[in-house]
Amino acid sequence: MKINIVFGTETGESEFVAGDISEALEDRHEVSVENMKHVDVDNMDSIALYIVVCSTHGEGGMPSSAMPFHEALSEKRPDLSSFRYAMFGRGDSTYAETYSQGSEHIDRILTELGAVRVGEYGREDASDWEASDDLAIEWAEELINAVAQENEGAA
Repeated sequence: MKINIVFGTETGESEFVAGDISEALEDRHEVSVENMKHVDVDNMDSIALYIVVCSTHGEGGMPSSAMPFHEALSEKRPDLSSFRYAMFGRGDSTYAETYSQGSEHIDRILTELGAVRVGEYGREDASDWEASDDLAIEWAEELINAVAQENEGAA
């Protein structure tokens, strides 16, 4: 399966998470990792599954590297009806009203443009000191298994 992991980050943590997911999947799949600020929305690959890893900055805002991606999607409004993506949001639940909202902004625009989210919406809570460092990898493994089963059923 072709998997494009794109990340939005302010401090670099989401890049590390994206890299961890890539390392866990690259022995079985064709995986690429790209910062959202470099994604060309006119040349997105409709065959690939996109895994979006996005943090939250400030009071529920997108991280700076996600803003150009969101702006390009909002301005160009491409038809994404043939795209499938999965979302992994990062935030701190002590900020209850804005927890993981950076990823929610990206999720909304992708859905609005016709893309279909697959699997469970993954979330990492920075305030949960008990959470495993491997939370994102476990989420991604479950996601890929579910998508593979879905693909087998459609074939």
